[in-house]
Amino acid sequence: MDAKLLSFSKSHILVVGDVMLDRYLWGRVGRISPEAPVPVVQLQRTTETLGGAGNVALNLVSLGCRITLSGVCGDDVAGQRLRALLSEKSIGEALVMDSQRPTITKTRVMAQKQQMMRLDEENTRAIGADVAQKIRTAVADTLPDCQAMVLSDYGKGVLASQAFVRELIDAGRQRGIPVLVDPKGVDWERYRGATGITPNTAELEAVAGQRLEEDEEKLIAAARQVRERFGVAWLLVTRGAQGMCLIDAQGPPELIPARAREVFDVSGAGDTVIATVAASLAVGLPLAEAARTANLAAGIVVGKLGTQPILASELSTAVTLSTRQQYYPYSAAKMNALDAALAKVREWRAAGGKVVFTNGCFDLLHPGHISLLYQARALGDRLVVGLNTDASIKRLKGSGRPILSEQDRAAMLSALECVDLVVHFDEDTPLKLIEALRPDILVKGSDYAPDQVVGKEVVESYGGCVRLVDLVQGYSTTGLTQKVIAEFQKKK
Repeated sequence: MDAKLLSFSKSHILVVGDVMLDRYLWGRVGRISPEAPVPVVQLQRTTETLGGAGNVALNLVSLGCRITLSGVCGDDVAGQRLRALLSEKSIGEALVMDSQRPTITKTRVMAQKQQMMRLDEENTRAIGADVAQKIRTAVADTLPDCQAMVLSDYGKGVLASQAFVRELIDAGRQRGIPVLVDPKGVDWERYRGATGITPNTAELEAVAGQRLEEDEEKLIAAARQVRERFGVAWLLVTRGAQGMCLIDAQGPPELIPARAREVFDVSGAGDTVIATVAASLAVGLPLAEAARTANLAAGIVVGKLGTQPILASELSTAVTLSTRQQYYPYSAAKMNALDAALAKVREWRAAGGKVVFTNGCFDLLHPGHISLLYQARALGDRLVVGLNTDASIKRLKGSGRPILSEQDRAAMLSALECVDLVVHFDEDTPLKLIEALRPDILVKGSDYAPDQVVGKEVVESYGGCVRLVDLVQGYSTTGLTQKVIAEFQKKK
């Protein structure tokens, strides 16, 4: 992977398409209604986020890009909330208000980590000439400063007109920037001349007119034919658990295996893919590398509940580990910087999970460590491990330690089923990390007295608790190291 990933902030990307408000009603199900055979959801909280083209923009800004978003919203409360969210996320907006249509709103009912139903409020007719003209003006004003343009088509009316979409594509091509399309429907004549299109398998099947999911050779042949038919430079077909297939006029097809370790919700994964490809191309990454980077990003977001963007820190971790994947498959899903860790902990709590925290150096992982970690995980629903960085260990234990690097130690911990998240901390103690994560349960080994546990007062101040678990006697990293050295010296 390329260091240019670190320079996404230098790019300005224009997103045009169907902007939506995604609303989530989170609750618990404890019984079936006596009125009808349906579950009763006890509502606990409501959250709102950007959907559709708004989610593409949210993914891009979360990666560090500068964004301008153009589309349509209604003159209603949902439209006001939509604009407020764009402002909160620092997304530049060029939305056109249309009083004749509602702001597209999707309301999902969530319980026990599952989506139970969805309610849609929308009008999908094509936008009128006056609205289209205002979007043209916004595009013309914005494009001169952009390095890429994304057309996010959800079939809700903004990109319904073939002539209008072709105008947008031509405007991007005249500026010499890539124009990427996330397609909808079978009328791909609208997208003729775009730089690239990112369909999923079902969308490609609809256009190709044949079943492709189970036959890679047929899929490749159909994608080639479709690419040529509509005069696009490349297609990136997302294939769910089968990964991706890149069809480029400049080279042979590339099949990219999926990276997802655990799949909770595929909502918005296509938005993450096109956003990551656009950001990568905008900073000069080659197409194949951009596609592989997007594959890593997709593998992360499908492990999240609801429509959530890829974070720059998550992608950076995944890219860093990608060269080690042959040794540590899928470990990136559990290794996170603090911002991504906080997002995951919030997600777990929203689903009613109890979060457990423990910490240590975990240098030379041994049975004592394994026992502690499994005991800790048994106390709750999710286990977060705070891991000392190399610099922290050197200060605490001397220049001869650690034996294994922080990345290697984190990857081994991530391979354990009982560990849900690994977060590094560079201080001598995990106090700041505990204050940020606010775990429900803080765990240490029984060699500590309760008053010796760092973070005890913090956790107890908000109603959490400290638990001491039994240790397996006879195991310590220092003891094992000394034993190995002694045996080596004997043989000398």
